[in-house]
Amino acid sequence: MRAVVAAGVAGVVLVGAMGVAAPGGAVAAGSSEAASAPAAAGALVGAEGGRASVNGAARAAYIESLQDDIRFSVHARSVPFSKPVPGIPSGMATDAEGVVRFSHAAPAGSKPVAAEATVDCLVTSGRTATLTAVVDADTPAMPRGTRIGISVQQGGKGEPDRVGFSWGAANIDTETLDEKGNVTISRVGTCMAPAPFTTVLKGGFRVVHAELAKFPGARGAQRAQGGQGAKGGQGVAGAQGAAGVQRRG
Repeated sequence: MRAVVAAGVAGVVLVGAMGVAAPGGAVAAGSSEAASAPAAAGALVGAEGGRASVNGAARAAYIESLQDDIRFSVHARSVPFSKPVPGIPSGMATDAEGVVRFSHAAPAGSKPVAAEATVDCLVTSGRTATLTAVVDADTPAMPRGTRIGISVQQGGKGEPDRVGFSWGAANIDTETLDEKGNVTISRVGTCMAPAPFTTVLKGGFRVVHAELAKFPGARGAQRAQGGQGAKGGQGVAGAQGAAGVQRRG
């Protein structure tokens, strides 16, 4: 019970204190004009040059702050095998680029707080996308370099679009406590985000799905498979590579 309560409090604090004012007083998560564009409900979902993408801007509901103005702008596209990492020189099929902007304003007319983050990972399935992005500048709630997770579900058949964000749902480490004895917020890994747990009130998103690509050649897959940990255990990248090799036979 304590962990559940702490998670809820963490979500409220982070959403309420997110970011810094955008340069020039602009709302970084997209203007009301951008968010007022109707969602492309029923738009075709499929390959677009073999690249997955998510585009749109929206105002979202949040159960802890129903009267607040919370906005997201997402422009992301996949760029497979473009970001080499140690042990995986080819990069990953989920590599992506783009930008996420988000802001929060209380109904009392307070100045919106906002932040911007650079997309580093994207994966799609039908009308749903999960992506992560790294915060570009220090904010009151998140320091520069913090990775955030965003999920988007494009509505269909009259259903509204939906969105989820890592700091608004349970993302805690129950095994690690801070100096006050409270649970800590867990680090977000690439492409990790909660389900799109809340609805879009205004605006919307378009998700273009594309299947994940194979590692470029057997050598790339073998290098991914060989990512061993310092103590001889297989790391996350190594485990993913091994799974990919097994699936391909």
